[in-house]
Amino acid sequence: MKKRIAIIGAGPSGLAQLRAFQSAKNNGEEIPEIVCFEKQSNWGGLWNYSWRTGLDEYGEPVHGSMYRYLWSNGPKEGLEFADYSFEEHFGKQIASYPPRAVLFDYIQGRVEKAGVRDLIRFSTAVRDVSFNDGKFTVKVHDLPNDNAYSEEFDNVIVACGHFSTPNVPHFDGFETFPGRVLHAHDFRDAVEFKDKNILIVGTSYSAEDIGSQCWKYGAKTITVSHRTAAMGFDWPDNWSEVPLLTKMEGKIAHFKDGTSKEIDAVILCTGYRHHFPFINDDLRLRTANRLAAADLYKGVAYVHNPALMYIGMQDQWFTFNMFDAQAWWARDVIMGKITCPDKAAMIADVDARVAAEDAGETDYDAIWFQGDYIKELIEETDYPTFDVEGACNAFKEWKGFKKEGIMTFRNNSHKSVMTGSMAPVHHTPWKDALDDSLEVYLQN
Repeated sequence: MKKRIAIIGAGPSGLAQLRAFQSAKNNGEEIPEIVCFEKQSNWGGLWNYSWRTGLDEYGEPVHGSMYRYLWSNGPKEGLEFADYSFEEHFGKQIASYPPRAVLFDYIQGRVEKAGVRDLIRFSTAVRDVSFNDGKFTVKVHDLPNDNAYSEEFDNVIVACGHFSTPNVPHFDGFETFPGRVLHAHDFRDAVEFKDKNILIVGTSYSAEDIGSQCWKYGAKTITVSHRTAAMGFDWPDNWSEVPLLTKMEGKIAHFKDGTSKEIDAVILCTGYRHHFPFINDDLRLRTANRLAAADLYKGVAYVHNPALMYIGMQDQWFTFNMFDAQAWWARDVIMGKITCPDKAAMIADVDARVAAEDAGETDYDAIWFQGDYIKELIEETDYPTFDVEGACNAFKEWKGFKKEGIMTFRNNSHKSVMTGSMAPVHHTPWKDALDDSLEVYLQN
């Protein structure tokens, strides 16, 4: 009998896995029976924007952390699919930092071409994954029909991402703060904070970008509180960086250096947790958000049960094409083209990756570490080879552009490593581009 494969999630990672199997089928190979479970009513994962926060219409935690007016904060040349270029999708080269709607359209275009939508069961939440007698039992909930059922599978691929369960610290005084306190996960529209004094806690990419969004759409001031070090960019005049928040007294925020400021709203950009409550303890990935994820052989196969795979669980410089490289590799393990070694060897592989990451000292070391990882996976599969070094250099250029101007870096262009063509300069500087629709963006 055919193997049965469960894929959890139809975001970029899950769609990469579906595309990997469809690619093998196109080559004339017999592929397993595949079922993809997706909690949302459409594919795209975080790129599938929803106005909802908290709980959805079925009482499920809202998965998405996407906000209106988000533009890519890294060059599209670093995430381009090797088998489906931006030029193929749009019929022309486009500027390097697209807004959400453009990237969602691009992601969707590839899987529409691949014809994999009928493999996805939408509005279906996974409740439990267990393993007994060589088989996985996956219990799911058909949300619209309020119906729970279980099915058996030979392999499970967890591709639900790890940017949906917020890490929410507590600070004294939040209980009586008269303004709004929210995590970046629940941030939806920067216009809400127009003419307000915003406090952002954290120095992650979401802190940088949400602060920039609030600045762009008219916040009065932006104050960013850091635990270890300031981001240190050349911020606008109404932007300041201060040490860690210690407490709130009414609307007054107090910081570790003894300074204080009146605040209207607090946005916690304090990261996310790898959180898989639907997976049994003996199968559940427990890792920090790092480039060398714990317990994953080749960053994919769970060392304690390599029939279980996790896609996209690393901290990320690369995204879409890294998920592809992982998905093609996972497919080939499942189809018997690649054999995982014994457990001791898999654990040694994990330990070596952790040590190699720890040996890096700079962001550039981290970029090339992940680039080398992608090359390693591609060499073991038939995923199209591409200029990974060129993509690493695009990230390096991007970091240089950010140092030159944190509010202007999106006005620059990079060269596609897939087609060799240079992206055009966007028709409107980012700070003035208030309409982020697909139609307006493609006017260049």
